[in-house]
Formats: sequence, structure tokens, C-alpha cells
Amino acid sequence: MAEAKKILYVQTSGTDTPERLYSPLILAQTARAMGQEATVYFLGMGLKNLVKGEAEKVKIGEFPTLKEVLKQTADQSVELMACQQSMQLFGGEIKSEDLVEEAKVAGAATLNDLALDADAILTF
Repeated sequence: MAEAKKILYVQTSGTDTPERLYSPLILAQTARAMGQEATVYFLGMGLKNLVKGEAEKVKIGEFPTLKEVLKQTADQSVELMACQQSMQLFGGEIKSEDLVEEAKVAGAATLNDLALDADAILTF
């Protein structure tokens, strides 16, 4: 059996651009359904998507809320990673305890490692 490919989705868009938020999550779910490994790494303004209470406010068209899609994505074994340095960028406004339970805090070196290891990288 062939080794699973690794796809890294980098989310830099925040809740102020809701039309850009669903794509990496839906694509990561699709990758998992195809037997591939998928990680979504949130940094910069993208980190705001993982703050408790924020994703519930985002809903576009026929899709469920962003919170529901985040949970569905995590339930399919897609890692959702929150950039530790981006938390510092917001001057302590966002702390690890402010993030949804599905998010794992990771540093810049982790993103670099994920990028070096990935077979494909998509940014949103």
C-alpha cells in the first residue's frame, strides 16, 4: 500500500473574511476521506477563527457554522494547529485557554517542519 500523502493547509484569513474560512477545512476533510494526512495551521488573523465564541458567529450560505465545521474537521483526525507566535502578535489578547478544545498550540518551528514534510501546501 502506498504511503499517505501529507497536505498542509495554512489559514491566515480571519473572521472578517468569512468566505475564505471554509475552504481549508472542507479540503482537509476531503483529503482525509481520500486516505491522505491533513493539517490546518492557523496563524496571523487566522488564529481568531479558533477563539472560543468567534467561529459560532460565522455562517455562510447552506454551510453549518464555522464552529461546527471545525469540530467535524477535527473529528476526522485533521490536526488543527494554532500558532504560538501569533498569540504573541496579539499582545496577549489571545491565550491558549481562549482557543477551542480542538486546537493544538504549536510554534513556528512546527510550521516549518510541516512545510518541509508536506507533499502539498495550500494557503488561505
